[in-house]
Amino acid sequence: MSTIGSFEGFQPVSLKQEGDEQPSETDHLSMEEGDQDKTPVPREISRQSSVTKSTLLPNPYHQPYISRKYFVTRPGAIETALEDLKGLITETSEETIQGFWLLTEIDHWNNEKEKILLVTDKTLLVCKYDFIMLSCVKVQRIPLSAVYRICLGKFVFPAMSLDKRPGKGLRIYWGSPEEQSLLSRWNPWSTEVPYATFTEHPMKYTSEKFLEICKLSGFTSKLVSAIQNAHKNSTGSGREKGLMVLTRPILIETYTGLMSFIGNRNKLGYSLARGSVGF
Repeated sequence: MSTIGSFEGFQPVSLKQEGDEQPSETDHLSMEEGDQDKTPVPREISRQSSVTKSTLLPNPYHQPYISRKYFVTRPGAIETALEDLKGLITETSEETIQGFWLLTEIDHWNNEKEKILLVTDKTLLVCKYDFIMLSCVKVQRIPLSAVYRICLGKFVFPAMSLDKRPGKGLRIYWGSPEEQSLLSRWNPWSTEVPYATFTEHPMKYTSEKFLEICKLSGFTSKLVSAIQNAHKNSTGSGREKGLMVLTRPILIETYTGLMSFIGNRNKLGYSLARGSVGF
């Protein structure tokens, strides 16, 4: 039978040249199978060093970047305010300033307002100061001889209140809340409220200077001493019971709190940098 058309008689021919001692791919695989019981030697892989560098910047939402938004922390702002208020007191009275503080007032509708407080020998001055224009807007004078009660404690709210605040505060009474009219109680802009509530300013921990003037305990001790002296030196009828200092919760009667919720979240009561809009 002829072998044409069949593979009989053909011999496989290797293409490996003579003198070429490099193992083929199949030889390499067989060598690997025979070396399975040997410990493999790790191969070093060369890496190209990066030419770029990354730098982690401070969080812009931490101090002092947040504090720069408050105009009161700008260089010279609080000093200018104090000089202006000293000149105002000198023009209107002959009272001696015993100390000043930067605190946050909380009105009867739970709205926060940035205030400067000055204690003299006869009066407590609650000043609204515009730290953007560096001018005094409003001054409320409270005779120290009229203050008969001070309450220290945590803030408490009705159960359905939307904007409940944590922390502690101070409330000063120079009139009876029971005598407050219903209209002034429910009017958020009323100026006939017979008490004032204060807490510490949010910029208290920005520096040693603000730590001192924003400390509520320092203001309380100086105020109590000044009120007691004013009662002793008062020539009017005054209150026979003198000053009472109580430690108990401070009730803020906001039953919905939507207005304060919006205002306090946006810090509308502070002189704050707001881009193209300022208050």
